[in-house]
Amino acid sequence: MTTNIVLSASDIPGAVWRKSSFSGGSESQCVECADVRVTQERIAVRDSKNPHGPVLMFRPASFAALIDSVRA
Repeated sequence: MTTNIVLSASDIPGAVWRKSSFSGGSESQCVECADVRVTQERIAVRDSKNPHGPVLMFRPASFAALIDSVRA
């Protein structure tokens, strides 16, 4: 069974958010990621336009699969 937990960026203190170097100067369609494996055992993803909004949390293997799919 999967448990969904809704978090906001403020629920993850100490997260260092990084934006892709491919995002360019436009802020209109960017996501930011934070490696929070030490405290949450996850990779966190948020919308850069809404930094205090909801956060998606991925297990590292799931995040790697997502990145591979996007690249393909």
